[in-house]
Amino acid sequence: MNAPAQTRPAPHGWIILDKPLGLGSTQAVAAVKRNLREAGYGKKVKVGHGGTLDPLATGVLPVALGEATKLAGRMLDASKSYLFTVRFGSETDTLDLEGKVIATSDVRPALEQVEAVLPRFTGPIEQVPPIYSALKVDGERAYDLARAGQEVELKTRAVTILDLRLERFDPEEGATLLAHVSKGTYIRSLARDVAQALGTRGTVTMLRRVQAGPFDLSHAISLDKLNEIGKGAPLEQILLPLEVGLDDIPAIDLGPEQARAVRQGRVLTGLPHDDGLCWAREGIIPVALMELSGGEARVVRGFNLSDVAE
Repeated sequence: MNAPAQTRPAPHGWIILDKPLGLGSTQAVAAVKRNLREAGYGKKVKVGHGGTLDPLATGVLPVALGEATKLAGRMLDASKSYLFTVRFGSETDTLDLEGKVIATSDVRPALEQVEAVLPRFTGPIEQVPPIYSALKVDGERAYDLARAGQEVELKTRAVTILDLRLERFDPEEGATLLAHVSKGTYIRSLARDVAQALGTRGTVTMLRRVQAGPFDLSHAISLDKLNEIGKGAPLEQILLPLEVGLDDIPAIDLGPEQARAVRQGRVLTGLPHDDGLCWAREGIIPVALMELSGGEARVVRGFNLSDVAE
């Protein structure tokens, strides 16, 4: 049973949206805020997202609440997976269906040709981001300059394609690919470059994010399911714990004195763990994101969850 609005504690954790077509990431965050407000959580809940999705893209959009927003930046750095379709024969200025056609080709590659070219785009590669992107050029967003008709030149960037495979092929509809990529990778640029390597032009007609860091479509809920929260459904039905966003790194257990020291920002020594990023907990309560090095553990981000009941 939901607690009365005036006594309801601020939530901490993750809502993973299956973002629908046509909705921007900021609009999705606004929808979460609206539903929390309507459910009686007030206007002071911190909300942020872990990686922008274009309006024409669908799929996994992690939305962080409360103390989980301290992990939103880490989510931006996480690898992600996308399912996307490249239709061959034309290229638009936006590299998707939103733009106008700027180049065409009569070449239609066969399935075998598509499969043969994919290894060239697996591993570390260089790519030029789309001119219709949020990257800044002299302090201005690239897409604002492009929409104003200005010439936009973006620098080549190094990214890593961890895996790239063909999922479906249709001579008319094109190739549907599954890509697991590092942060900073533009799928529209990848599609453009694959098409050009095949001697043709290409446009993304479908783009769906199926995984972002530790989250995938199995965690995701629809916008309709989110809207039920504003109508009285328990938030617990859709809220994932903060620590789910830390599933890809080790956890270390702290005693009460160690937990107190970490909450005060002090360095811990003598922990029998390998160097690297980890998270510390006292019982079931996350205490901090920490960096272990040379037997010392330093706080990267502390979580103010000591008042959460076990």
